[in-house]
Amino acid sequence: MSGRSGPFKPSPVPARAGKMAAAGRAWRAAALLSPWWLRAPCRAYGAAGGGGGGGGRGRGRLLLGAAFALGGGAGLYLAARQRLREHWAAELPAGSLQLTLYQYKTCPFCSKVRAFLDYHGLPYEIVEVNPIMRKEIKFSSYRKVPILLANAGSPLQLNDSSVIISAIKTYLISKRNSLEEIVSFYPPMKTVSEQGKEVFEYGNKYWLMLDEKETKRIYPVKEVRVEEMKWRKWADDWLVHLISPNVYRTPREALASFDYIVREGKFGTMEGLFAKYVGAIAMFFVSKRLKKRHHLQDDVREDLYEAVNEWVKAVGKHRLFMGGNQPNLADLAVYGVLRVMEGLEAFDDMMVHTKIQPWYERMEEAIQKAAVAF
Repeated sequence: MSGRSGPFKPSPVPARAGKMAAAGRAWRAAALLSPWWLRAPCRAYGAAGGGGGGGGRGRGRLLLGAAFALGGGAGLYLAARQRLREHWAAELPAGSLQLTLYQYKTCPFCSKVRAFLDYHGLPYEIVEVNPIMRKEIKFSSYRKVPILLANAGSPLQLNDSSVIISAIKTYLISKRNSLEEIVSFYPPMKTVSEQGKEVFEYGNKYWLMLDEKETKRIYPVKEVRVEEMKWRKWADDWLVHLISPNVYRTPREALASFDYIVREGKFGTMEGLFAKYVGAIAMFFVSKRLKKRHHLQDDVREDLYEAVNEWVKAVGKHRLFMGGNQPNLADLAVYGVLRVMEGLEAFDDMMVHTKIQPWYERMEEAIQKAAVAF
């Protein structure tokens, strides 16, 4: 199958991770993998796999994979705990929409999709992808996450977090087109990345494919639509790149992240020591590469503070959300990216030293209320 969204035939998902690997082999496997933020968004290199169990060998591999895929240590903890689970909600008015999300729990792009689905009360099943073996997505030549398998009468594969959000939102609003027709409005375009590799991009991924009447209902004035698209793109192009340098800013912060996951994961003594110290050291140095690549300040916290305060300023004092009284797609994107830092020092510092907390708490409440309502 090509990277384009389209029909799929997924293979069965393994229920558990594999058995134990030697620590040296696990490290060599992980060392070969470039972290997702150094290449394309959420390439399938690494958060904890879907089974979450198995012997120490699988755990050692998956933990190191998790280190390279995650934008935050709390996310590492969540990734290790995450198992195949389902979110249930009321049936859609238009009928049943069956969704399966292939993801890394702590990937900011995957977190965006979950925030969107949760807020809209859409039922979906989650499959955690093993970052090393990637057997869960072997049915697809598109090797990034998130991948959303959707069935609204015919099975479809949707790729790219922003395409997923735009296509499903269009489907919820518009009754004129089938989901398959809507997905066809987001064709992949082959381009060359900064590293000189061919990749697929979606030039119109921030657009909702609505007719004039629908557009006026959702976006009363043109500026509302332009604003939403601008800040969705900002979340993808800038905000997401501030996560990892802040999470692994110092050896102490990197070590705290791995200490947390080792304790929660109940790893063996030697395996835990290996994962904790080698993983923390690796991610500390990776964070320095990211800092240089994205031209961040000496203290990367300042970039994070400036970014979130810029967002708060854009929302303004007279709106609860950028979407007004309810979150719009930009609100959900920014929230999805930021929440992967929850439980970490970087997140706590952000709450103390910026003006983001009131908006963030309103977002949490809005999503919780949506879950209860459905």
